[in-house]
Amino acid sequence: MLQTSARLLRLLSLLQSRPDWTGPALAERLGITARTVRRDVDRLRELGYPVHATPGAAGGYRLGAGTALPPLLLDDDEAVAVAVGLRTAAHGTVAGMAESSVRALAKLEQVLPSRLRRRVAALHGATVPLHGEGPAVDPEVLTVLAGACRDRMRTRFGYRDHGGAGSARVAEPHRLVCTGRRWYLVAWDTDRADWRTFRVDRITGPLPTGPRFEAREPPEGAAERVSRGVSTDVYRYRARVTLQAPAEVVAARTSPTSARVEPVDGNSCVLRAGSDSLDGLAVHLTMFGVDFEVHEPPELAAHLRTLAARLERAADAGADRGPGGAQDGGPGSDVGPAARQAGGPAGGAAGGG
Repeated sequence: MLQTSARLLRLLSLLQSRPDWTGPALAERLGITARTVRRDVDRLRELGYPVHATPGAAGGYRLGAGTALPPLLLDDDEAVAVAVGLRTAAHGTVAGMAESSVRALAKLEQVLPSRLRRRVAALHGATVPLHGEGPAVDPEVLTVLAGACRDRMRTRFGYRDHGGAGSARVAEPHRLVCTGRRWYLVAWDTDRADWRTFRVDRITGPLPTGPRFEAREPPEGAAERVSRGVSTDVYRYRARVTLQAPAEVVAARTSPTSARVEPVDGNSCVLRAGSDSLDGLAVHLTMFGVDFEVHEPPELAAHLRTLAARLERAADAGADRGPGGAQDGGPGSDVGPAARQAGGPAGGAAGGG
């Protein structure tokens, strides 16, 4: 049987691992009686941990939120995951989070066992962050919007579109979506009576004003809507192409922010992507290295024919060069002007004196 102090730590760890526990379940996990569980819960309360109890046959114990953050008990994998997450947040896109993340990481590393500290240090030493160009967002704006999503509270805010024009919006927030470089809010715009996607870094002064609204679901998932918006809808040209490759293979070679992939069968899929440049779309498609069929736009099919002719001319020009890279009949060639005029080396010899 565990000693009292070790048992209290184990009890606290169990209460943190899931929302609700019954007394018998805790007693079984700890190898003690239900009466001892009640005494240990009382000791945790004396130490400042808000453990709530529900009486009755269906009752149990729940660790509530206290006035101060209590110590957390983490297993090895959880501690490493938190450390890695803090390092990632230090290079993230939320304004003001870098310093807080570094401070929290320093506190965590002070109490990590040496075996875990070595794992975290090895990962940190082998990783070089690639700082992106994504705009930073205000953490207070994120917090307010997340609360409005959770509470289903209608919210007012200022918004600046991609052209810089400002407007006042009233929306019913649904979900926040992070692509890694940017944050987006998917919401029902009450004035336009339609779903809209807002870049969070362009939102100012969000204020949940109410009333509460009934939850509604967009015709597509929030992540899918953002993927469609950033990969195709904002561009001049929007391509729909069938690729002769499995969807999982194509998806592994692109990202949700650059294209959307829909399986057709086990050997083909439909890819939707956008660009302001037909050349950009052509390069994107040919880099998959598989056959494909363009369904739209018609400009892309015409542009691919032009590119194909250009590439064929380039290939033919390369074939006319000799082994040393010089063009037949040009500088460095064994064929002289007279031979070229006569039609080749044999003609040149016949025409000679």
